[in-house]
Amino acid sequence: MGSPQGASAEEGMLLTLCYEANGSCYRTLHPFGVQLAIYLVCALGTLITVLGNLLVVVVISHFKALHTPTNLLLLSLALADFLLGLTVLPFSTIRSVESCWYFGDDFCRLHTFLDTLFCLTSIFHLCFISIDRHCAICDPLLYPTKFTVRVACIYIGVGWTVPIAYTSVFLYVKAITEGLGHFLRDMPCVGSCQLLFNKIWGWLNFPVVFFPCLIMIVLYVKIFTVANKQARLINNMSRSIGSQLHVGASKSERKAAKSLGVAVGVYLLCWLPFTIDTMVDSLLNFITPPVLFDVLIWFAYFSSACNPLIYVFSYRRFRKAVKLVLTRGIFCSRTSTIDFYQE
Repeated sequence: MGSPQGASAEEGMLLTLCYEANGSCYRTLHPFGVQLAIYLVCALGTLITVLGNLLVVVVISHFKALHTPTNLLLLSLALADFLLGLTVLPFSTIRSVESCWYFGDDFCRLHTFLDTLFCLTSIFHLCFISIDRHCAICDPLLYPTKFTVRVACIYIGVGWTVPIAYTSVFLYVKAITEGLGHFLRDMPCVGSCQLLFNKIWGWLNFPVVFFPCLIMIVLYVKIFTVANKQARLINNMSRSIGSQLHVGASKSERKAAKSLGVAVGVYLLCWLPFTIDTMVDSLLNFITPPVLFDVLIWFAYFSSACNPLIYVFSYRRFRKAVKLVLTRGIFCSRTSTIDFYQE
């Protein structure tokens, strides 16, 4: 029989494991205060993501005046971010705080599928919104005929089907998994949910995220340049004829350009660190500490909480619609026909 000290040491070791089994992952034990703080931050981010995007879905769906091609893209983007917050983030919160996965291998695969699907769908929609804004500002005369409801629906279809196909192939096609077997890291310990930790995945994910990012940067730089040029022309016209209306238009153009710049900055801040780390980490045999990896992935998650603030609530007509929903509700049929474009 072992000594009492040995038994106590063994019990203490089990407390740091996810499961009382051979090959179990180790838990990262945080002090209670730190653990509570992490739960609160993640819960707050999840709540903002769910409620903010749900409000966008309700507002655009309810008010007929907002049924435009651009707003259809915003509606689809908000739906993807809402589903991410509702189905993925609660379980990611528990995994991040407890450093263990307690929901089984099958749900781990489903969780990873939904996580990747909604994140990629959000990224694709942000890219399509940049294309829409580029057409609207740089080619305003032809924009109504070039970007119709039909075109918006095509973009939405591509924005959902491509991520679904891409994620399904790598998570559910056995031939792909077996073919990439020699790229996989050592078998993960019991209690982890790291299906995507292989060397090929990091390099494949990088262009999938980076190229939409590059497109956004190029288009928004052009948008910013054109908007500033239009603002200068309008300012010159307003000085020559003394029209206050043109001055207001100039301010509106500058505000739109600044909003687009903020959108690009938030996108880069949230996604590039995680994407670059995923690619580099695959070359260095996955040396990123779990805590750092969780921080990076939650930065990417929080972009979904920022999207309603950047793309929707910064525009006055949306703020008016949100105010109506919060004060009168959506059950009054007369509110659905209000025209927010009449100033």
